[in-house]
Amino acid sequence: MPQHRGFKRKTRHLLTQKAKPGLSRLMYDHEVGQKVVIDIDPTQPKGMPFRRYQGKVGTIIEVRPRSVLLEVPIGEKTKRIIARLEHVKRLKG
Repeated sequence: MPQHRGFKRKTRHLLTQKAKPGLSRLMYDHEVGQKVVIDIDPTQPKGMPFRRYQGKVGTIIEVRPRSVLLEVPIGEKTKRIIARLEHVKRLKG
Protein backbone atom coordinates (compact mmCIF):
# COMPACT_ATOMS: atom_id res chain seq x y z
CA MET A 1 0.00 0.00 0.00
CA PRO A 2 1.24 3.52 -0.66
CA GLN A 3 2.18 5.71 2.27
CA HIS A 4 -0.54 8.20 3.18
CA ARG A 5 0.37 11.76 4.03
CA GLY A 6 -2.86 13.02 5.56
CA PHE A 7 -3.43 15.82 8.04
CA LYS A 8 -3.57 13.50 11.06
CA ARG A 9 -0.84 11.00 10.16
CA LYS A 10 1.40 9.73 13.00
CA THR A 11 -0.99 10.97 15.70
CA ARG A 12 -2.09 7.67 17.23
CA HIS A 13 -0.56 8.36 20.64
CA LEU A 14 -0.65 12.15 20.45
CA LEU A 15 -4.40 12.34 19.94
CA THR A 16 -5.52 9.61 22.32
CA GLN A 17 -7.79 10.99 24.98
CA LYS A 18 -6.82 10.26 28.58
CA ALA A 19 -9.89 11.78 30.24
CA LYS A 20 -12.85 13.80 29.06
CA PRO A 21 -12.42 17.55 29.54
CA GLY A 22 -15.15 19.22 31.55
CA LEU A 23 -17.63 21.79 30.34
CA SER A 24 -16.07 24.52 32.46
CA ARG A 25 -13.23 24.61 29.94
CA LEU A 26 -15.65 26.03 27.36
CA MET A 27 -17.22 28.56 29.71
CA TYR A 28 -14.14 30.70 30.35
CA ASP A 29 -14.17 34.26 29.08
CA HIS A 30 -11.11 34.66 26.89
CA GLU A 31 -9.53 38.09 26.61
CA VAL A 32 -7.07 39.64 24.19
CA GLY A 33 -3.50 39.30 25.47
CA GLN A 34 -4.24 36.24 27.61
CA LYS A 35 -1.81 33.30 27.48
CA VAL A 36 -3.33 29.91 26.59
CA VAL A 37 -2.09 26.37 25.93
CA ILE A 38 -3.10 24.49 22.79
CA ASP A 39 -4.49 21.16 24.00
CA ILE A 40 -6.10 19.30 21.12
CA ASP A 41 -9.37 17.51 21.90
CA PRO A 42 -9.46 14.53 19.50
CA THR A 43 -13.24 14.12 19.75
CA GLN A 44 -13.79 17.49 18.02
CA PRO A 45 -12.33 17.54 14.49
CA LYS A 46 -13.67 21.02 13.69
CA GLY A 47 -11.22 23.85 14.27
CA MET A 48 -8.42 21.47 15.22
CA PRO A 49 -4.95 23.01 14.92
CA PHE A 50 -2.11 21.05 13.33
CA ARG A 51 -0.42 18.47 15.57
CA ARG A 52 2.83 20.47 15.62
CA TYR A 53 1.17 23.01 17.93
CA GLN A 54 0.05 20.49 20.59
CA GLY A 55 1.20 21.77 24.00
CA LYS A 56 2.48 25.12 22.71
CA VAL A 57 1.74 28.37 24.53
CA GLY A 58 0.22 31.21 22.56
CA THR A 59 -1.20 34.67 23.06
CA ILE A 60 -4.78 35.53 22.08
CA ILE A 61 -4.92 38.24 19.43
CA GLU A 62 -8.62 38.18 18.62
CA VAL A 63 -11.68 36.56 20.20
CA ARG A 64 -14.33 35.28 17.81
CA PRO A 65 -17.76 33.79 18.64
CA ARG A 66 -16.63 30.14 18.45
CA SER A 67 -12.87 30.40 18.11
CA VAL A 68 -9.80 32.44 18.96
CA LEU A 69 -6.92 33.75 16.86
CA LEU A 70 -3.60 32.88 18.49
CA GLU A 71 -0.04 33.99 17.95
CA VAL A 72 2.41 31.15 18.67
CA PRO A 73 6.21 31.53 18.57
CA ILE A 74 7.87 28.64 16.71
CA GLY A 75 11.65 29.04 16.58
CA GLU A 76 12.43 32.49 15.20
CA LYS A 77 9.02 32.86 13.54
CA THR A 78 5.61 33.73 14.92
CA LYS A 79 2.65 31.79 13.55
CA ARG A 80 -1.02 32.81 13.62
CA ILE A 81 -3.46 29.98 14.33
CA ILE A 82 -7.23 29.85 14.42
CA ALA A 83 -8.44 27.30 16.98
CA ARG A 84 -11.85 26.58 18.40
CA LEU A 85 -12.44 26.89 22.12
CA GLU A 86 -12.41 23.09 22.63
CA HIS A 87 -8.71 22.99 21.71
CA VAL A 88 -7.56 25.83 23.98
CA LYS A 89 -7.14 25.97 27.76
CA ARG A 90 -5.93 28.70 30.11
CA LEU A 91 -2.31 28.81 31.17
CA LYS A 92 -1.98 28.28 34.91
CA GLY A 93 0.46 30.36 36.85
